[in-house]
Amino acid sequence: MYRDNTKVVKIGNVSIGGGNKIAIQSMTNTKTEDVDSTVRQILELENAGCDIVRSTVPTMEAAKAIAQIKKQIHIPIVADIHFDYRLAIAAMENGADKIRINPGNIGSADKIKAVVDVAKERNIPIRVGVNSGSLEKNLIEKYGGVTAEGIVESALDKVKSALDKVKIIEDMDYDNLVISIKSSDVLMCIKAHELIAGKTPYPLHVGITESGTVLSGNIKSAIGLGNILYQGIGDTIRVSLTGDPVEEIRSAKLILKTLGLRKGGVTVVSCPTCGRTQIDIISLAAKVEEMVKDMDIDIKVAVMGCAVNGPGEAKEADIGIAGGKGEGLLIKKGEIIRKVPENEILGVLKEELEKMC
Repeated sequence: MYRDNTKVVKIGNVSIGGGNKIAIQSMTNTKTEDVDSTVRQILELENAGCDIVRSTVPTMEAAKAIAQIKKQIHIPIVADIHFDYRLAIAAMENGADKIRINPGNIGSADKIKAVVDVAKERNIPIRVGVNSGSLEKNLIEKYGGVTAEGIVESALDKVKSALDKVKIIEDMDYDNLVISIKSSDVLMCIKAHELIAGKTPYPLHVGITESGTVLSGNIKSAIGLGNILYQGIGDTIRVSLTGDPVEEIRSAKLILKTLGLRKGGVTVVSCPTCGRTQIDIISLAAKVEEMVKDMDIDIKVAVMGCAVNGPGEAKEADIGIAGGKGEGLLIKKGEIIRKVPENEILGVLKEELEKMC
């Protein structure tokens, strides 16, 4: 498997690559200069299960704020740098555990070398990032539309661009690197990762960029990341959503858990409802999902809408509930354990889950 053979890169107290656990990342949306707000959000991300956090560093004040932020958090922080190489240097001097740069917009070779020299001195990893939008207009015209051939050619261009930027840093005798090659086009992103996987030993940061709101972003990320990860590619991931960063962590954990790449946390399964449903299964399932979101036990909970098929359909779950007219059933491994009034079923389930924690 590709990810088992990538170079191990240590980011603060988290190691990625070489078969290490796939690390979940997110990015703060606060002003990094606002230390209190940034720390508050990072602690929320930590509690949700974030392994590595990235913060933008657009000013020298933001770079210096990293030192104060670091004192109050417990996960590695990555400084996101664009254009000004001096911000990268200042961020590292103030404790950034990794920097993310695009050598193409940092400036001359001397400026890149100045960044690399500080990274080398402090053994700080550099993430070399290449982002792209959808298929370029010239390729659409060349192939007469959005075609597989056009996607492959565009993906190859992205791979070449990423590897060219990596070579700039390698030529400065530094290889503590992570590569990201992102696209908002899911098919292009999948193809680009398939192409780059055999061409570099560096760990890959995988994500669908600009994926959209919580609904569309989750669907695109589940398809794109799911496909890439299933092929054994990817050492760290971010689900990019236009929304609360904490939602990115929940989504990433679920993608990894669904693929069998991470254990822990409750999986909720629920029926899609039908004419036999005699309780508000939609509301009940949502309440159960909210109730278990922070429980760190590796079990499956079923929420079923009727007493006819519920017990049988819930037999693969560790515990479950099924609703009837004015009543509810508590089920374990497909066996009915208790029958309780409908208004008590949620409380009974919570009691049982707390016993299992």
